[in-house]
Amino acid sequence: MTSDLPDMRASDAERERIAERLRDAVAEGRLDMEEFEERLDAAYRARTHGELEPLVRDLPVPGGSPAPLAAPPATAAAGTVDYTRRTGQPPTSKGAFAFWSGFGRKGTWTVARRFTAVVLQGGGEIDLRDANFEDRDIVIRCFTVMGGIQVTVPPDMHVDVRGFGFMGGFGEAGSGGDPDDIAPGSPRVTVTGFALMGGVGVERKLRKADKQRLKEARRRERLEKRESGGTKDELE
Repeated sequence: MTSDLPDMRASDAERERIAERLRDAVAEGRLDMEEFEERLDAAYRARTHGELEPLVRDLPVPGGSPAPLAAPPATAAAGTVDYTRRTGQPPTSKGAFAFWSGFGRKGTWTVARRFTAVVLQGGGEIDLRDANFEDRDIVIRCFTVMGGIQVTVPPDMHVDVRGFGFMGGFGEAGSGGDPDDIAPGSPRVTVTGFALMGGVGVERKLRKADKQRLKEARRRERLEKRESGGTKDELE
């Protein structure tokens, strides 16, 4: 990505687009956390296109085709997930089983239309925060005997919990969700099944990128307050 006007002043929107590129890069493992934080600080301090462009010069362009710095990206708004791009993919896992052991499904994986998890005296983890989905309607069936399964979903996903527990529990903390937080196009996930002398927990947690975004916002706010205070002191 190059600019014909490297001395042109950068806007807040352009700085934020570069920051989003950096967040994607660290999530994909292209940058380690130390380098990510250094580039991010430089992005928010940048005043011109010429200062911004070197920060992403060695990173792939979204969509695989070069675009000028000032061009708006054809993606969902910053801070939201475009579920239409994450739905309709071939499943990478249709189920999981653990006996005196454990299983994990997390990170970037594709959930089958019907996913079945069975745990006997063991444990399992199903994390949907960075997952893709075979279909818009997903059913996750969890069966556990003297064991536990933890289902983690993001705040912007529609989830319905219908399971039950006998001498155990089937958590509904992640059911429903605030309608104002549900993202457009979110898959409708139903978690069902039963727990016998064990438990199935369903909870909502922020994605790693969202946590990082909040951390950056707080850090940027502190930086702006310090700069504002410094300017005021100098004037006095």
